[in-house]
Amino acid sequence: MSLFDTISQAIIQGLTEFLPVSSSGHLSLWQHFTGNSGEGALFFSAVLHLGTLVAVFVAFRKRIIAMIKELGVLIKDIFTGKFKWSEMNTNRRMIVMIFISCMCLLPFAPFLDFFEDIAQDSSILAEGICFIYTAAILYMSDRCTKGKKTGDDIKVKDSVTVGFMQGVAMLPGVSRSGSTISSGLFCGFTRETAVEYSFILGMPIILLGCLTEVKDAVKSETAIDWGSCALGFVVAALVGLAAIKMVSWLVKSDRFKWFAYYTLLLGMAVISIAIAELVIGHPIVFY
Repeated sequence: MSLFDTISQAIIQGLTEFLPVSSSGHLSLWQHFTGNSGEGALFFSAVLHLGTLVAVFVAFRKRIIAMIKELGVLIKDIFTGKFKWSEMNTNRRMIVMIFISCMCLLPFAPFLDFFEDIAQDSSILAEGICFIYTAAILYMSDRCTKGKKTGDDIKVKDSVTVGFMQGVAMLPGVSRSGSTISSGLFCGFTRETAVEYSFILGMPIILLGCLTEVKDAVKSETAIDWGSCALGFVVAALVGLAAIKMVSWLVKSDRFKWFAYYTLLLGMAVISIAIAELVIGHPIVFY
């Protein structure tokens, strides 16, 4: 993998991971048009996600550290019979609700290979359709009445809704952050709570997925450019940290419809290109 391609993909990941435009969809398109798809590309994407996880941890470190500390107390209370559902503080409630949201991904587990095959196949038609789906949920959430629910007010039905939407976001072109933030807004979360819940929720899922890909790649015979992976990890983390400011802008202003317009136009363009490739009989590769 060339230096330019490594840095380009890392920048795309670092930027799009924090915006509701689907980082996996954009990486899938880049890999499609540059001819860098396949198992090696999927592993590299996993490494880039690990880089952005570092940025997420730094951005929400106070909440995450508090939740980690509370997790130890929570486990102790459960085993000593002191746990009471009605007496959970904010951090404990966040832990429990995020756990429930993560469990909602179990029904999607049998389809994991199917989702990965879509990201690696030679067609981008599915990505185009998924971009349009992302546009629809972003547009609808932007028109929602501003909610008032904070971390103290999240209910089980809210965590199930967000968890299910995250499962759908396994498809390339469906924004994970867009899906979970939008579903949070549908449930009446404040914008700050929706964004915080979305990014913290994504950490254990993305980490587990990345570690699985790393383990599979090490066991397989697929050649891995470790130098490119290391560079991509660092660039994705640094760009991700810089992009955190965009999250603040997203929270303070009602701008979801801008991303809806972008993903709608992108989806239409991708579908048009996919149809053109079907007609000519081969993928369009720029270099």
